[in-house]
Amino acid sequence: MRYLWLTVFLVTLAWSAINPKEPITWALEVAPAVIGLFVLALTRNTFPLTPLLYGLILVHCLILMVGGHYTYAEVPLFDGLFGAERNNYDKVGHFAQGFVPAMIARELLIRKQVVINAAWRNVIIVCFCLAFSAFYELLEWVAAVMMGSSADAFLGTQGYQWDTQTDMAMALLGAIVALITLGPIHDKQLKRI
Repeated sequence: MRYLWLTVFLVTLAWSAINPKEPITWALEVAPAVIGLFVLALTRNTFPLTPLLYGLILVHCLILMVGGHYTYAEVPLFDGLFGAERNNYDKVGHFAQGFVPAMIARELLIRKQVVINAAWRNVIIVCFCLAFSAFYELLEWVAAVMMGSSADAFLGTQGYQWDTQTDMAMALLGAIVALITLGPIHDKQLKRI
């Protein structure tokens, strides 16, 4: 399974690197996936994750690579999807930005026994994901200031004045949905480790 994961990751990364719409945007969007790959490689033997988590991380990396290749505002499948006036692929990315980190945080907190009480653990996870999303929005702002008008593709606001707030709301929703829907499955896999 490890080789299949790595093959899907590397093939998608190679595809996304071929003639991306905005090379600088591609690099900024794909960098977290590549960093994640290195972190997973470094911790594979000392702190292996559940299969669920490896699968979620791969899906999140694929979302980043597709968004990096086309830019989040121009992913073809999402042009006018469900009659929307804007391309909402970035909302998928921000939902995943809450969904996947929630499960990563959950696994770390449970396995390291940082927070034993499940209710408090869920509160902390949701707060972490919302804070991470806000931090990412601040990074986007810094990139926009440094890059000037060439940051438009990276920001992907598409003229929507509430883009930052709805991005954070999607991450918050993603974290909550992950905890509600995947908690029992995750618990079963954690018992096998």
